[in-house]
Amino acid sequence: MPLNKLPKALQLYYSVDLIRSPELSNDEKLSLVKQFGKGVKEWNPPKTDRVKAFAVDMILYQLNEAKSLKVNTFINLHERAIKWLIRECQEVLKTEPTLLELEAPIKVTGDFHGQYYDMLRLFEISGGAPPINKFLLVGDFVDRGKQSIETMCLLMAYKVKFPKMIFMLRGNHECISITRLYGFYDECKRRYSISLWREYCGMFNHLPVAAIIDERILCMHGGLSPDLIHLS
Repeated sequence: MPLNKLPKALQLYYSVDLIRSPELSNDEKLSLVKQFGKGVKEWNPPKTDRVKAFAVDMILYQLNEAKSLKVNTFINLHERAIKWLIRECQEVLKTEPTLLELEAPIKVTGDFHGQYYDMLRLFEISGGAPPINKFLLVGDFVDRGKQSIETMCLLMAYKVKFPKMIFMLRGNHECISITRLYGFYDECKRRYSISLWREYCGMFNHLPVAAIIDERILCMHGGLSPDLIHLS
């Protein structure tokens, strides 16, 4: 649907697939924006696949809006939206093995440590975020930086929307004990709640720990144990 055919309230979200779709009326689109758009006071989990896809797109829209904002500006998603996204991402991660077998071409990076705007810049200089490029991220997404929440939300949203174009490995900071000491716990407590931190830690338990690319490049966050003899 052309931009000029949409009400002004929808034109802001023109980059979202369902907003451009002719299959829904403008009234239906406005209703969805009121439920899942920026700054909603009540956020309830979507029930149908189409609405789930829209909810993820709206989360991605808000997170990518940071590209036009001053560096270090917080993106405050609704806490219910974040918890829903964590659970959706966890379901995707449950389908993956502990050792991922991946194929090139793929870009390998990681250790964002809550530096959200640096991560956005890295995606940009890499040629584009998923689905433009495929990524393997080797852990340590949280702690130390001030925006671990945004960092994880963007990665989870990409994982839910493009599960075969982004892969995340578990680093030593993706656990209860380390996040309790190095900032992520305090960030969740200060900005949202301790229960949100617990949800994140539960999801971390499902992250793969290693990946092999084209059967010859082994990737992981930490070093090799002397007890590791076979990949199986």
